Amino acid sequence: MKIYCAPLEGVTTYVFRNAYNTIYGNVDKFFSPFLSPAENCPMTPREKKDIAPENNEGINLVPQILTCRSDHFIDAAKALHSMGYSEINLNLGCPSGTVCTKGKGAAFLQETDALQVFLDAIYSYSESEGIKISIKTRLGYSDPEEFHDLIGIFNSFPVSELIVHPRIRTDFYKGEPRKEYFAYALKHVKCPLVYNGNIYSAEDYEELVSTFSSSLDPIMTGRGLISDPSLLDKLKGTISETDFTKFRKLHDTLYHEYQKVMSPDINVLHKMRELWTYWQVLFDGKERDIKRLMKAKKIAEYEASVSGIL
Repeated sequence: MKIYCAPLEGVTTYVFRNAYNTIYGNVDKFFSPFLSPAENCPMTPREKKDIAPENNEGINLVPQILTCRSDHFIDAAKALHSMGYSEINLNLGCPSGTVCTKGKGAAFLQETDALQVFLDAIYSYSESEGIKISIKTRLGYSDPEEFHDLIGIFNSFPVSELIVHPRIRTDFYKGEPRKEYFAYALKHVKCPLVYNGNIYSAEDYEELVSTFSSSLDPIMTGRGLISDPSLLDKLKGTISETDFTKFRKLHDTLYHEYQKVMSPDINVLHKMRELWTYWQVLFDGKERDIKRLMKAKKIAEYEASVSGIL
């Protein structure tokens, strides 16, 4: 089974990718948090640092681009190609209000005529340069029935993979994924399909396999992988319980690496607290220590709280 790591802005950066890849492995593709190209600026210095090949050695990284302008996409694709990337992902799924008000991400799914013109331009470029473009999409913006027309559009282009998060924009990440629409995609999408959404355990995956009568390979997980870093080992069938020895190594590696690249200390603590919002589900009975950790304003306070948890 191939497993992809979904991009989470501010979380799955090169520091996380390197630590996870070294300690756990099992990720066949990492997708970068989106690059948002602007006029005469294919990527910011921070974005460039995150996807720089020297910061991602031994990692199969696919840069993701978020834009509704084909010229901006192509400018970024040229920059990425010059860095050695031959596969790029288009973000048509981000539900963020700040993104959608600009017509990007999931909002672009409403503009089917403009989307078709956009895809025609970027795939004409990619085919001339030998670059693969995959797409990460939702079912639509406000109505899942939009997905039927979107499939017709996607089938018109050489999409290398279609990663489907079976929710609409207004669902955000709430409620159950609309699995019946992914079942429809299995029958009607011409390119390789990837399922993404609410895979938090091996049981979740087995339920999906039963629902779709399909092995679902590849799959993509983001919040599930962050919440339980041992998830991929469980999906591969190599363990059944969370490996807390590896977890402690991951925590300590991230903590020390963030200290190297971030300052002052409070910024490191903000970053670690963000991770603990996911990790806390692993620690029943440690709610008091986690609450103390979330309030820590000094390194010593944070470390004492971690000792109480781990």
